[in-house]
This record gives sequence, C-alpha cells and structure tokens, in this order.
Amino acid sequence: MSTASPDPMSAHSERYRELRQQIEKAILPLATSVDGRHFTCQISAHDLELQVGGYVVIEHDGETRLGQLLDLELESVDGPGVELAAEQMDALATTVKLRVVRGSGVVRDGDPTPFHDGLLRPAGTEEVHAWLERVRPGRAELEIGELRLAPGAPFRLDAGGFDRHTFLCGQSGSGKTYSLGVMLEQLLLETSLRIVVLDPNSDFVRLGETRAGVDETVARSHASRAGVVVRQAADEGSERLSLRFADLDPRVQAAALSLDPIADREEYAELVALLESWVASDGRASLPELLAGGGDQAKALGLRLRNLGIDRWQVWSRDDPGSVVDDVTARSSRCLVVDLGSLETLEEKAIVSEAVLATLWRNRGDREPTLIVIDEAHNVCPSKPPDAVTAIATEHAVRIAAEGRKYGLYLLVSTQRPQKVDEQVLSQCDNLVLMRMNSSSDLAYVGELFSFVPEPLVSAATDFGLGEALLAGKIASHPALVRFGARITEEGGSDVPSGWAAERP
Repeated sequence: MSTASPDPMSAHSERYRELRQQIEKAILPLATSVDGRHFTCQISAHDLELQVGGYVVIEHDGETRLGQLLDLELESVDGPGVELAAEQMDALATTVKLRVVRGSGVVRDGDPTPFHDGLLRPAGTEEVHAWLERVRPGRAELEIGELRLAPGAPFRLDAGGFDRHTFLCGQSGSGKTYSLGVMLEQLLLETSLRIVVLDPNSDFVRLGETRAGVDETVARSHASRAGVVVRQAADEGSERLSLRFADLDPRVQAAALSLDPIADREEYAELVALLESWVASDGRASLPELLAGGGDQAKALGLRLRNLGIDRWQVWSRDDPGSVVDDVTARSSRCLVVDLGSLETLEEKAIVSEAVLATLWRNRGDREPTLIVIDEAHNVCPSKPPDAVTAIATEHAVRIAAEGRKYGLYLLVSTQRPQKVDEQVLSQCDNLVLMRMNSSSDLAYVGELFSFVPEPLVSAATDFGLGEALLAGKIASHPALVRFGARITEEGGSDVPSGWAAERP
C-alpha cells in the first residue's frame, strides 16, 4: 500500500507559523519618549497583560517611571527575511509578517526627560498606590472605591474639584444612582459643601440613614455632619413638600396656566391683579378663593385652573408654615433632598424644579458654595423642553451652568440619555463620570463634549461592569478607570422584583 508524500507547502506553512511565533514571543516590551511626558511602546501580543487605562513601569538608565497606557492596537509589520527549508523540501525565501501590539501613553511619575528603548512592565498595585499617595492634593478627599486596573489601590476624588460642574452619565443598570450616592455621602462626610438634590425617582430620600453594619465611628460622623432634610409630597406634616403659587415668578405663573400675555391679555391682567390682592392679604387667601371673589375674567381664570387640573395639585401649600422655596432660601439644612418622585404629575415636578433652580439663582448674591444635583437631568433641563415651565427651568439651568461658578453654584448633572440634555448645560461641565454605555452615538457625543479625555478610555465604557466608571477632570488626579465601593447609607428607590423570570415549576 503506497503512502502519500507530504505536501511541501503545508510543511512550509507550519514552519512559517513556528518561526513567526518564536520571533513574536521574543519581542521586547520597549517604550520611547521624545518629550519625557508622552511615550510610545511595542509589546508582544503573546501573554499580553496590559490594558487601555492600565499602569506600567518604564525602566531606563537606572531611572524608573510610572506611566499609564491610553491606547493599544494590534499591528502587522514586516519582520526579518528567512529561508524555510526542511528534509525533502526545496528552500523557500520569504518575509515574516509579525503581529505586534503598539501602544501610547502618558508618563505620570518620574524623570520628565526623553528616553529611548526603556524596558516596560506592568505596574504592581503597591507601586500605583504609592504614586497616588504622593500626588494627594492636600485638601479634602473622597474615597469612593478602587482602581479597576489596580485592584486594591484605593481611589480618592479631590473634593475641591467639585467647584467645577460635573456630568455623570450611565445607562440603566450601570450603577449610576448607587455611585452618585457614594459621592454624595463622601461630600457630606468630608466637606462642608451645601447640597440641594432634585430627586425625580426618590433615590436619595434615605441619604440621612446609615446602613446596618456600617462602622460605628462612620455612622456617628455621618449623623453629626450630614444634616439631610427631605421634602416629599404628603397630605400633612412638617416634612411636606409644598409650594405657594405666589412663590413663582410671574412668567412661570402664566406658563403654568398656559397664559400668553398678548393672546390672553385680559386673563393675564386679571391674574396680575389677583396676585397683587394675594400679597395684600398676606397670603391668607388661596388662589381659588381669590378667583371665586372676582369678576368675569376671574371666573374665566377659575375655569382654566380647573380644566387644567392645577387646583388639584397636591403640592400647593395648605396653611403650611413654609414652602420648598423657603427651605432653599433659609439654608437651614446642610443637604436638602427635594423628592420630585413623590409628586403625582409631571407638571408638578416641572414647576417645583423650576422654583428650586429659580430660587438658587435669585439668591446667588449670597455666594454660598452649593452643589446642585440634578438627577435624570433629561427631564429637568432637556434639549427640547415639552412645555413652557420646563423651558423656563432649562433656562435657569443654562444660566447656572454658564455663570453660576462665580457665585458658588456648582452643578452635578446626571442622566442615562446625554443627547437629551440641553447641550449648553453639558458643554460647561469640566468633570466627567462615565459609566457603562452601549450606545455608540451616545459615546461619540460624550467624547466630543469631553475632548480632553482620551478617546480609547471613553470607548472602554462599553465593557464596564456594574459600578465601574471612567473619572476625569479636576475631581480626579488623572483620567482613571475605577470601581465604586460600598454605600454607607440606604438606597431610596428599588428595582421591580424579577421573580417572574424564575424557572417554571
């Protein structure tokens, strides 16, 4: 029985693959910098331990530098020319095509002079931690978790960085609300910054309550420093979220009633006259009572009020000693949580949001440092407001974003839909907290707005796990991939139980 002779080309191919692998594995991990600040590198693709955003040590002429990789790409390059030959085969000359990883990054620590062919290796957690300890800002810090690519190395935010506007973005299920809670807890513990939260989903109503099992010292510190006051819809009680119609600016009053000062000039004039009467009565009469005692235009206003359902809003003050406007103005609480989620209608949520933002802006001359947290900002200051009241609230948000910092008004805007938030608000943000985002168009939009953040780090957001984020801007020592740590207070909202997905019995 005859045996088939070996295929010469198959033998050549096998020998070629062996040679290519041997050469690729022998590629040294080397880095070069022409300015001492940025470096490029080559790394073998075999047993690759490095990731975008990760940390490396570069050793050259007895000097050690710590760097961060900001980009990694697999490239094909020409290797050496070789002759492939074996028994019973003709020699074959060819050029080996090598696959090599090319990277670039930033020197974070060490001698800032140029270098060539420095030996590169992954940095250990202890080395990264030691560097972070050396660059601590010397003012209040917020320990919010650990570095994602150096597990065990704690990461702290520079509290002073919150004097710039901050944008927090992440899709549903990314851990956005939980992580925002971690930052707010730390701000309450480590700073004296006043905080006002517009809370549309009732997620932060328990920000003043520590979890069971929290360290007793931390719990006592939180209890003494947090000073959380929650205002939410209720029929009665001192904590009731209430608003007086006369607390609103005339433009907002008219917008709430869908009145145009020109098209509805008679009703508009009657409204102005009635509100002057309300002021004269020291606010003792309700708006419906004032309307009932007026003439034909007052009756027309009453019909408009009832037809729009405004007279049935739960938020209106009913002999309450104060209102949410008084709470914001008095500044008696360290942290005021306005529970918009407890209100029944979108219109009530919009008018309370507008009243809070308007009051903060109106009192800007006090120059008291205040962090204004707008959660689910696509509802409060959207790019396309659905109604006149929301449009006015958006104007206030834009004004605070543009001019608020010089008065001590700082925004923290949170959303899962970045393109739905007014661009004039987002464009003024200098800090970025980016969590998992699968939408390529949303990531491209965020990357364009925050062009100072390396694009490969922004793109990494598609692979983030729960509670993982990219932090950049003044709040961070460097653009860092982090994993948020545990909360010390209770979460307010909760997900719908998923027991319906359990295996069928």
